[in-house]
Amino acid sequence: MTNSQAENGQDGQAAGGGGGPQGPAAGGPEGQDAGTARLAQAVRAAEQALIEFEIAVETFRVEVENFSRLHHQRLGPMYSRLDELDAQIAEALAARSGDPEDVRRAQELRAAVLPMPGVEELFHGWMGTEGLWPEAQAMLTDQPVRPPQKVRPSEEARKVYRDLARKAHPDLAQDERERERREAFIVRVNAAYAAGDEGALRELAAEWEAGPVPRERMLSESEELYARLEWLAERKELLTALAAELEGSAIGQMLKMAPEDPDALLAEIAEKLLADVAEREERLAQLVG
Repeated sequence: MTNSQAENGQDGQAAGGGGGPQGPAAGGPEGQDAGTARLAQAVRAAEQALIEFEIAVETFRVEVENFSRLHHQRLGPMYSRLDELDAQIAEALAARSGDPEDVRRAQELRAAVLPMPGVEELFHGWMGTEGLWPEAQAMLTDQPVRPPQKVRPSEEARKVYRDLARKAHPDLAQDERERERREAFIVRVNAAYAAGDEGALRELAAEWEAGPVPRERMLSESEELYARLEWLAERKELLTALAAELEGSAIGQMLKMAPEDPDALLAEIAEKLLADVAEREERLAQLVG
């Protein structure tokens, strides 16, 4: 993954650092200039590697967020239906046996499926406080249903996003004011990318090109370059932790199972859930029939 690029960039800091003020070439002004130039080159390489890594992490974060939304939209009603059937089965069993333990379990399962505040927002139009909405019922009975909205950036949107992120990344700023401008701009870029809005991304690209020309990078002193490399290393550690968290999440693990066709994975899970619903409905019918 792009992680390796960031690591390669930081490997370069060792190569650049060897010729710094304490390296063998530091005997005079010319040696110091050469060492500083090599160190500056290592910093630039590490910066670009970190930017590529950050783009990869942000892309994966968007994929996880979008897949999570689709997962809730398409499968949430099925999970809810299974919970309802489990509660009804438990209630039927408790009514038959009168066993206090069966009654307790039935009450526990019923409490788990009681409506919760904001459920309409939670299921994005699939479920209301009164239960499943018609679209969800249609899906559960194999009837035509309006598919949930997909928000998956196109390849062209990804290309525009990557180009913008490389040009406008805050790590390329030379002063605090420029960093703040870039950070505010990248927030808008990330929002447009997360929404899959290619048009907005292109408008932002045009805005960036028309904006103030960033100040040319000036060669810093060796001490400042070393401090910059240390900051880049710390930033990479934070991104690595974020990437690990995303990959280790339930949705991240599901995406890793079918990275090229997550829709097929959702369809496979939906098929299994529908079979579970049918099995529980049959059992309930036997209990109350």
